[in-house]
Amino acid sequence: MSSKKLPDVIDIGRGAAKRMAAFCAARGGAPPRIIADSSTWAAAGPAAEAELRAAGLGFRTTIFEEQHLAADAKSVFRLLVDDDPAERLYLALGSGTIADIVRFASHRTGRDFVCVATAPSVDAYTSIVAPMVVEGMKRTFPASAPVAVFADPDVLARAPRPMIAAGFGDILCKFSAVADWRLGALVWGEPFDEAIARRSVAVARDCAAAASQIGAAKSEGIATLMAALVESGLCMAEAGHSRPASGAEHQYSHFWEMRLLREGRPPILHGLKVGIGTLICTRLWDGIRALSREEAARRLAAVSLPDPKADVAAITAAYGSDCAEIVAMQKRFLVMDERAYEELRVRLVDSWDAILAVAAGVPDERQTRELLAAAGCPLEPEALGLKPGEIEAALGCAHYLRDRFTGRKLARMLGLAR
Repeated sequence: MSSKKLPDVIDIGRGAAKRMAAFCAARGGAPPRIIADSSTWAAAGPAAEAELRAAGLGFRTTIFEEQHLAADAKSVFRLLVDDDPAERLYLALGSGTIADIVRFASHRTGRDFVCVATAPSVDAYTSIVAPMVVEGMKRTFPASAPVAVFADPDVLARAPRPMIAAGFGDILCKFSAVADWRLGALVWGEPFDEAIARRSVAVARDCAAAASQIGAAKSEGIATLMAALVESGLCMAEAGHSRPASGAEHQYSHFWEMRLLREGRPPILHGLKVGIGTLICTRLWDGIRALSREEAARRLAAVSLPDPKADVAAITAAYGSDCAEIVAMQKRFLVMDERAYEELRVRLVDSWDAILAVAAGVPDERQTRELLAAAGCPLEPEALGLKPGEIEAALGCAHYLRDRFTGRKLARMLGLAR
């Protein structure tokens, strides 16, 4: 039965499909059920089929044919409609979307599942949460970690280059995500684990060093990227939340994703949006890093307590029908009075040396841009099909997603525009 335990097996190496089949055979029970989409089946389905049959196993399949598959209620319902009473092992062939659909269903049905990765595109393979789209709103639900993850670097290296770039974007952001986490722990009382934070930054450093190899889809670089993605997921699972891997840069990504969904526009790979968000965040951290304690104190004193009515109006304009849930997320900020706001300002000034130390751990915008470019990531929002007005809207309103104190919120209090 499914649980929140970490995977029993993480296997990143050539010939992983054979070892996956042996793992499934050793478990016994009803033949596994493969869940894939048409692209991921083409990437890994024939090898999985051959190895399962060679191990004496049959299997059932569900293959999604949608051009733009989403982890949403419709896809989960389709998976459950195809289900049967047998105690089967789910076999998720794919990357982020397939894994999220299956991990959510695994949690709800109590069935274990195995991930067979087809692209090094996301850090959610080992996650215990599933970001799902429900009525146009991106929400995160409890989910199950896989009992095993199998990934063949040769298969991963054949993934579309934008997916490889997306994986790199989702790892490079850990510098700014962990900085946000440290800041939230420092001044907002958010839970923090130093060992996990160090692990998250370490994988970002590993991938930064391999950026050119990753951009060229070399097997060695791809193996480094996939190991980093798995480790990032483990960090989230062990922390029990997404802070080790997700900061303000993810808020930008989620904001754009929700807008695209509301308007019925094609989705954009998560990690590519995160890469653009990371550039914005490093620019903000550059601005924070440039301030002395005295200048920070002056700026904090000059910016008054935000007007809750104005904030609610901005949330309503930016999020439409999703505004009530966003307002609820921000209750702690929206009910803040002058006294609480002043106490927060005092904490920030008193902690300024520590905040500068946090900022020092974030590569500057120039370094970040060079690393993203080396890995093949787009550097301008327009290259993803985002409009100038959507960039401005995200700069003004993305920080309302999640009750976290990030560098973006600090920059707002300091009067730093972007």
